[in-house]
Amino acid sequence: MAIKRIAINTGGGDAPGLNGVIRAVALSAYREGWEVVGIREGYRGLLDDDPELLPVLDPDRVRGIMHLGGTILGTTNRGDPFNFPVMVDGKPEPRDMSKKLVDRFKELGFDALVALGGDGSMSLATRLLKAGLPRVIGVPKTIDNDLKGTDITFGFETAVSTATEALDRLHTTAQSHRRVMVVEVMGRDAGWIALHAGIGGGADVILIPEIPFRLESVYEKLHRRYQRGRQFAIVVVAEGAKLQDGAAVYKGEKGQFREHAQLGGISEYLAREIGRATGYETRNVVLGHLQRGGSPVTYDRVLAQRLGCAATRYLKETTESGLVAMRGGRTQLVPFSEVVGGTRGVDANDELVLTARALGLCFGDEPPGTFVA
Repeated sequence: MAIKRIAINTGGGDAPGLNGVIRAVALSAYREGWEVVGIREGYRGLLDDDPELLPVLDPDRVRGIMHLGGTILGTTNRGDPFNFPVMVDGKPEPRDMSKKLVDRFKELGFDALVALGGDGSMSLATRLLKAGLPRVIGVPKTIDNDLKGTDITFGFETAVSTATEALDRLHTTAQSHRRVMVVEVMGRDAGWIALHAGIGGGADVILIPEIPFRLESVYEKLHRRYQRGRQFAIVVVAEGAKLQDGAAVYKGEKGQFREHAQLGGISEYLAREIGRATGYETRNVVLGHLQRGGSPVTYDRVLAQRLGCAATRYLKETTESGLVAMRGGRTQLVPFSEVVGGTRGVDANDELVLTARALGLCFGDEPPGTFVA
């Protein structure tokens, strides 16, 4: 079936590069003679009867947005159409709005959807296809870089750059005050941000979810460093890092409209335990949403436009649904069955992990006596 009109939306957390993808899809589709319409706030634009929530994205509408952070369409991580919050007597109640969404999609004459998001968004895309949506092309977005089926996601490199710059700044204050600085970065169940920023930012300890850690190993690494006359240290910890005999630290429970429990607090816990056990003055810093904000770095700008144009190309050249993935430096259309369910984490034997160990960095799983003075 010839494509005439497509929709595009962004779901889940924001990431640098979203506007670049939107721009690339709009411009490349315009050259094919297609109309592109944005869906605001995830899928809300299809569920609310407000034409302002469905802007036409012509070349003028997407001019000058590539370098901007965030998304001109808005986004949400509480917009699951199968569990959509509907106000009843002043309170949000969950409702299955998927049929209304699919019906509205068809009524508006859309031939396909380009969905920008991570695992949650791709899972929703798969369910909506089964519910009757004609076609979906996914574009991999998450700063965590943990989406299965693709080597890289846009937004990741910018998040790593932000975290690395923060580590550079914290080195000087840590050294001035002879402190241990514990820096918490995002990533949920994947340690890619912590691993890359930790190596690039000259950390001494990197703690990630894929390698459960012992506090004693961290203490030993810090003691050896201080004994060598280096009277400060940098510890990078992913928000989902776990003790060998414990679970991750959460600050918010999984809710009625929240897909995941809210991680946070591991750096505060570590700073307290390190200070108590070693006597070293210790502070914690949570980078949080700083990693999501701001302009995308050049790599993410280029990647976003490659993926956006590839989405249009696959809509033109194939009749399949799937994810526009990066594999071996090239784009591929990967079936959603290879993408949804689980995450792509760091392998404990990944070359980057081996590189960090060879440089003397601690992952918290080392046996006693590993770090020599």
